Formats: sequence, structure tokens, C-alpha cells
Amino acid sequence: MPHHPRSRNLRSGRYSEPGRIYLVTSTVENRRPIFAEFCLGRLVVNEFRRAELQGKVTSLAWVIMPDHIHWLLELKSGSLAHLIKQVKASSSVSINRASSCKGKLWQQGFHNRAIRQEEDLIQVARYVIANPVRAGLVKRIGDYPLWDASWIGKPEAT
Repeated sequence: MPHHPRSRNLRSGRYSEPGRIYLVTSTVENRRPIFAEFCLGRLVVNEFRRAELQGKVTSLAWVIMPDHIHWLLELKSGSLAHLIKQVKASSSVSINRASSCKGKLWQQGFHNRAIRQEEDLIQVARYVIANPVRAGLVKRIGDYPLWDASWIGKPEAT
């Protein structure tokens, strides 16, 4: 995939602040569906949990899709860029080790959106966890194994 000449400029103004809620999306290099293998997706979940245990985030909702992730989080400390870099680096090491692979796992960078205070957080979380239904992977979100949300019950996706 060609590198967009201005992509570095898009990241240069990135600002993050503790206490803010972000929706983060990151994609596997060349959109390889490696997380179709459940045990490899769980290694990413382990990194989400490690970040929580370290006091860096509170995970509100996440889904591990076959070739990308969505993570709705409240940043507690540090920068969002450093957090995502650490999660991607650590998960790359553990996934490469578990799958006997070498090389780059994640596409460079990530997309993030700060959630405004007036937005309906539960709706954003439901949007995140309903990704497998919208992608046609399952008929009901409860049938998909790689998702979680901190405060909402497992909804029937429409």
C-alpha cells in the first residue's frame, strides 16, 4: 500500500489529553485477517487489559475484527499515540511468537476520534460492538467472541 505523502502532516497536530474518551481504529498490515484465529485476537485483548492494569486507560468497549480493531477508551495518563504504539508493539511480539511469523503486523498509524461530551456514549459503544453484525460475520453480536463493553448488556444488533 503506498504511503500517502501528507500522512505524517495529518499526525503532526494530533493532541490527546487524559480524561478524554477516544474511539481508536487500527488496521492489520495489508488487511490480513489474522484475528479470524481467536487465540491471536485474544493476545490483543491481553494488551488492552495490560494498559488498564497500568492505569493508562479505562476500556469502555472494543471489538477485534479479523483485520482491524476498534477500541473505545478513556485515556487516563500519557499520550494516546504512545499508548497505541505500545499496544501495537507488544501485541506484534506476542502474535508473531504465537503464530511463528516474523515481520510487520500492524499498518502504520491509527485513526482516532475524540468523543464529544454531548455524544451518546452508549450509542458509540453499540456501534463499535455491532461491527461483526454489520460486516456479516454473525447474525447477533452475542455470537461473536471478540468484543466487550464495560457497562452495557449484550444488545441484539439491528
